[in-house]
Amino acid sequence: MSTMLSQLLSAPTAKDYQPCAMATLVTPVGELQLNANAYGLSHVTVMGSSRTEILLRHTSEAEYARANEHIEQAKAQLSQYFSGDLTQFNLSLAPKGTEFQRQVWQALIAVDYGQCCSYADIAERIARPKAVRAVGAANGANPIAVIVPCHRIIGKNGQLTGYAYGLDMKQQLLMLESTSKGAHFTLE
Repeated sequence: MSTMLSQLLSAPTAKDYQPCAMATLVTPVGELQLNANAYGLSHVTVMGSSRTEILLRHTSEAEYARANEHIEQAKAQLSQYFSGDLTQFNLSLAPKGTEFQRQVWQALIAVDYGQCCSYADIAERIARPKAVRAVGAANGANPIAVIVPCHRIIGKNGQLTGYAYGLDMKQQLLMLESTSKGAHFTLE
C-alpha cells in the first residue's frame, strides 16, 4: 500500500466546501470538469454528466486565487497521469461528505496505482467489515473521479462493477494503469 500523499482536508464550515472556481481538461477518457474551493479540489467530474451541475459560490479574490491554484495543480498532475508519467497524486482535496464517506474516500486513495480491490476490502480497511453496502454507496458518491480512485474497486469475483461514468471509462482507466502488468478486466 502506498503512502497517502493526497489528503482529504476539512473546511471550517459547510459553506466553505462549496467550490468557487472551475476549469475543464480534455483527457483520453473525455473532458473533465474540475472544481475547487480555497482548501482543495472539491470535484472532478465528466463533462456532460449530471454531476457537473455544480453551483459556484461567490468569494473573495484571495479565496478564488487559492481555489484556482488547486485546479492548476490538478490539471498538471492529471495530464501527467494520463501520459503515464504519474502514478500517485499529491493534491489538497476538500470534498464535502459525511465522516463515513470521507473514511471510505481516504481508503480509496490508499489503493495503489494498477491495483484493484473490492468493497469488502475497503470495509475491512476502515474497520467496518459489515458495512460493505455502505462502502459501495460512499464509493458511488465520490465527487473526485480518477484522483480518488473509485475506478479501482471491482467485484469480489474480479469483474468490473458499476461506475458513475460507465464501465467503458472504468475499463479505460484500469487498462491505462495496468498496461505494463498485462492485466485484463472483464465486464460484468
